[in-house]
Amino acid sequence: MAVGVLCAVRGGAEPHIVRAMDGAGGRLSVTRRCADLAELVAAAEAGLGQVALVSADLPQLDREAVATLHRCGVRVVGLADAGARWVAERLTALGADLVVDLPDDAASATSLVRDVVAVLESPWAGTAAAPDGVDRAAPRAARAGHAVEMSHVTSPAASPAAREPGRLVAVWGPTGAPGRTTIAMNLAAELAVLGRSALLVDADTYGGTVAQAVGLLDEAPGLAAAARAAGQGALDVQALARLSPLLAPGLRVLSGISRPDRWPELPGTSLDVVWTVARALTEWTVVDCGFCVEQDEALSYDTRAPRRNAATLSALCEADEVLVVGGADPIGVQRLVRALGELSELGAPGRRTVVVNRVRPGVAGPRPGEAIAEALARYAGVADPHLVPDDPGALDAALLDARLLHEIVPGSAVRRAMVGLATRVSSVQHEARAAQAAEQTATNEIDSSAVAARLAKA
Repeated sequence: MAVGVLCAVRGGAEPHIVRAMDGAGGRLSVTRRCADLAELVAAAEAGLGQVALVSADLPQLDREAVATLHRCGVRVVGLADAGARWVAERLTALGADLVVDLPDDAASATSLVRDVVAVLESPWAGTAAAPDGVDRAAPRAARAGHAVEMSHVTSPAASPAAREPGRLVAVWGPTGAPGRTTIAMNLAAELAVLGRSALLVDADTYGGTVAQAVGLLDEAPGLAAAARAAGQGALDVQALARLSPLLAPGLRVLSGISRPDRWPELPGTSLDVVWTVARALTEWTVVDCGFCVEQDEALSYDTRAPRRNAATLSALCEADEVLVVGGADPIGVQRLVRALGELSELGAPGRRTVVVNRVRPGVAGPRPGEAIAEALARYAGVADPHLVPDDPGALDAALLDARLLHEIVPGSAVRRAMVGLATRVSSVQHEARAAQAAEQTATNEIDSSAVAARLAKA
């Protein structure tokens, strides 16, 4: 049975392609010639094809559109003019499974048929279904005639393996203002003080306030501009650096959306690319997330509908570590216990650290730390929560001057707790690297022993 091909090719190459596909010995058949992206997506959702041929200049073609085609089980083959490498790199960044030269005659169209057949015969690298339904798999792409692997992040600065990719920390917690933004800001600042480059990202789509809290303009393009660039395949390390100004030595800030109604500007498929580029820009990326992780089940029938919580879900699913922040009062602890259950149901793979904020005896008894630790161990199985004391004087002073704790109240109790948290988070990275090195050493020893045994037998 012939494989259906959806053709959305502009220009004079389309007749050559259609004739070559229909003359491929019954293996391929053009089932729909699409005039625009909307018709292409509709045909894919109707199950009319398994391969989509798209021109690089197809209007409105972006990463979200390619992810939609992948969710429909359609592999995407991008067509670029020969020699236009930047166009090929853009198509690769959008998630195309294969990028080939645009054919200009029957012979080159026949070569295109062979490339499409090779894609169909290769292992499927389309979507890995994530909780919010977005595409999280890194697509494989090959340049026709060269068979090279291209990264979906096209960055001259990111290509050399100068260092390991940075780590991403998602700061999340339940509703009720438990202090997620305060923890995220000062964690990133303390990591920078420790000599680690850090990027602070405001991904709260309900009430992001990082820009105001650190004295930046909240109308700066920030994360929304980075997401737009990622959606168009134009985000690289240099572009992200331009969008994230230096707040302090080693500390960059990527501001969030200025109004909650702008949340559709932060699609999950684009933010997945932002996190990848952020890992190449700095050693640490600290993301201030929104409280809600509801997956918009009412919209599940429409895979193209924007999702309000896509930014939070994307950060949690990509994070190496999740800091779960809760309040130190009875209501806050109850919400924290329930939030830990929600996080477990979500299946976020990152390591979890529970942070209890504003610990004070007024609402937790004369020994608040012991009471909170006992309650979390009993009801949530949390063995070692990180406690941050309530220090309203220091926090008010920092907020009034729009400065970080280490800049204005370096000796305060809350700042000391943040130093301890930064040390704890960074030590996890050292432990992971040590375990990885030990595992590699053990593997090398086993390989050496096997070689020695084979030589002895010989």
